[in-house]
Amino acid sequence: MNGWEAEADAATLLNGLGIETEVHNKIMSELPDTDKVKILLARALFGNPDILLLDEPTNHLDLDSIRWLEEFLIDFENTIIVVSHDRYFLNKVCTHTVDLDYGKMQIYAGNYDFWYESSQLMIKQMKEANKKKEEKIKELQEFIQRFSANASKSKQATSRKRALEKIELDTLRPSSRKYPYVDFKPDREIGNEVLTVTNLSKTIDGEKVLDNVSFTVGHDDKIAFVGSYGIAATTLFQILSGEMEPDEGDYKWGITTSNSYFPKDNTPYFSGNDTIVDWLMPFSPEKDATFVRGFLGRMLFKGEDGLKKVNVLSGGEKVRVMLSKMMMLGSNVLLLDEPTNHLDMESITSVNNGLIKFPGVVLFTSQDHQFIQTIANRIIEFTPNGMIDKVTTYDEYLDNDEMARKRQALS
Repeated sequence: MNGWEAEADAATLLNGLGIETEVHNKIMSELPDTDKVKILLARALFGNPDILLLDEPTNHLDLDSIRWLEEFLIDFENTIIVVSHDRYFLNKVCTHTVDLDYGKMQIYAGNYDFWYESSQLMIKQMKEANKKKEEKIKELQEFIQRFSANASKSKQATSRKRALEKIELDTLRPSSRKYPYVDFKPDREIGNEVLTVTNLSKTIDGEKVLDNVSFTVGHDDKIAFVGSYGIAATTLFQILSGEMEPDEGDYKWGITTSNSYFPKDNTPYFSGNDTIVDWLMPFSPEKDATFVRGFLGRMLFKGEDGLKKVNVLSGGEKVRVMLSKMMMLGSNVLLLDEPTNHLDMESITSVNNGLIKFPGVVLFTSQDHQFIQTIANRIIEFTPNGMIDKVTTYDEYLDNDEMARKRQALS
């Protein structure tokens, strides 16, 4: 059973998922929760199982670990059944897609994009077929109505009645998928001077998480902050939003800018006993409960949902409320730290599309490859050796990074 290689195989899996070698002999209880999740994933992958059942395996993984997992699963020769909200991951790994909707399951031979295109085409074809049938029904009904009392046309009218009885419309059941309406509209056009960051430094619990960071943001920038050192971007966003003071350095927002901040951990914002409507009212352009409830309806809070207490909301509901606040504020700069966490596929798609068409500046972090690739036109990565800042797409950045690693390995 290849037992002689077991320890080496385990080390390979752990290293691939970002668990460094010096941690391998530690007790599980000593490790942070994010590492525990990675180790549980490694345990599932270990030993070449016949079937892998993976429920959201990319959750809590950084982008490098996700890329490693993608390659591992592509090379895995046995069966994998996976649930994930990461569209790029599904496209890379899956050969078949099972669609759970309309109260039934349907399997498609192909990845996520193939399923999406096929399912949308099928719905379109059913609608077009129904439209043609409805037109035919109307035509037959009009003929029958006009000539049923006409003796010379009675046979034709009877024949058309039989034809009418045979026409059956395809049943278009309502989908269980609901897409929130995400549309960020800035109240003011942004000027050329957006943000200047100069020599920012910050130490947290004895660790220097930001070290002499400097960069300038332009009015067309949509910047993704990537890399395994996520605390650096989170700390930067907290400083830029005014929630934390830097130890050294400073930053300056342009006079035409207004910013909204989406925190990675939103728990402190929802500790009170307010209803969702009351919580949102201070941020609403119209101080009217009916307006706020109408806004919430577009964000999938139907009927009395707006009267829920904010301290009992699920993770996904809290995210939709935070996004509602940001839309109401009408800012022209958005700071978003992992906005797709806790969201379902439909909500991720809506946020993704909303940020693509947003005419302002976006600074964001995400572990969703497709989200970054479709939004960002500039990449900033914090590394142990300093900050990398490139005007490029995410795929181009990864390709160049891969080439650099290969050159380093050969040198």
